[in-house]
Amino acid sequence: MFRRLILLVLLCVALPGCTIWKERPPKTFSDVTGGENLERVFWQEVKAQHWNEVEKRLASNYISVMPTGQLDRAATLNHLKQLQLQDYSLGEFQTELNGNTYVVAYTATMSGTSNGQPLSNAPVRMMTVWQQQKAGWVAIAHAVGGPEGK
Repeated sequence: MFRRLILLVLLCVALPGCTIWKERPPKTFSDVTGGENLERVFWQEVKAQHWNEVEKRLASNYISVMPTGQLDRAATLNHLKQLQLQDYSLGEFQTELNGNTYVVAYTATMSGTSNGQPLSNAPVRMMTVWQQQKAGWVAIAHAVGGPEGK
């Protein structure tokens, strides 16, 4: 009896650390559970050129700051539409939740073209501010830094 009790206790301690199901990456904004996933789905939509979905996720007062200058919502959409992403990777996430707002900082490495010119494959630091509104999560601000390490 004592052996069974010890075995039961060991199983109860060990089993919570095991997972049966793999983590399922989000495929749409309705699957999103945090700031990192907001970015992952956003860039999936840009790569797939789902412009209606991308447009819905940029607030009417959206602003982007890039090394080349400041862009409003319309200019940002135009800039994104010039991207032909072949591949990208996102990493080094840091997310902060404050009320209904996520601040998400991360690095992005992209391959493809922008306006017909090849993209640099150097990692770039980015930051997006997401706010939960009646229509769902929308980006209200975005910043792109220079290549990492500069």
